[in-house]
Amino acid sequence: MREIIFDTETTGFDPKTGDRLVEIGCVELVDRRETGVTFHAYFNPERDMPAAAEAVHGLSSQFLSDKPLFAARVDELLDFFGDAPLIAHNAAFDFGFVNAELERIGRPALDMARMCCTVQMARRLHPGAKHSLDALCTRYGIDRSHRVKHGALLDAELLAHLYIEMTGGRQIGLGLASAAAPTGAPTACPIAPRGPARPFREPRPHKASAAELARHADFVAGLNQPLWLDTV
Repeated sequence: MREIIFDTETTGFDPKTGDRLVEIGCVELVDRRETGVTFHAYFNPERDMPAAAEAVHGLSSQFLSDKPLFAARVDELLDFFGDAPLIAHNAAFDFGFVNAELERIGRPALDMARMCCTVQMARRLHPGAKHSLDALCTRYGIDRSHRVKHGALLDAELLAHLYIEMTGGRQIGLGLASAAAPTGAPTACPIAPRGPARPFREPRPHKASAAELARHADFVAGLNQPLWLDTV
């Protein structure tokens, strides 16, 4: 199953009041394993960068001034998304900004049914605990020492490690449980459709027949000093 982990950076908290998307980073997973394929882009927001937002992600108006508009790379982004489930931390925030940019250029919004929120997953797994990305990385032993400021691709990579751990850990990639999440794992994400149902087959009988039991008894009787008789 293909899934996309993504994160965004913005000029603020609310696209309805004029805040814009300035960065997006995406990481591809297949069967809960990172493929090494990513998508990353900066966007010119066509507005100033508030100091509070710049303090979080370090992206200044000057840095973004020569970056492409969202419309210039939207096709690349949507092609990368494909029809995969889309996983983000506090996903409603990220979906809200991406959909606001899509609406701005007259493109269809992302289907919210594709959304998977790792904050909601963490709340079910660890009620009452802190659910920030930093706190969860600490809980799961994920190294985030290189995270000085927020960055969309860096945070998506950290979230990919976290999502894998929260849905069963690295062992799920061995192929022994690729068809379903492990016992106890959250199931917040849309699941890819399964293949055609297999016909039910009655289990084969494995009980030894009378003839097989007789042959076994003859074989055992002919053994020369079997080891199990040393304790008798």
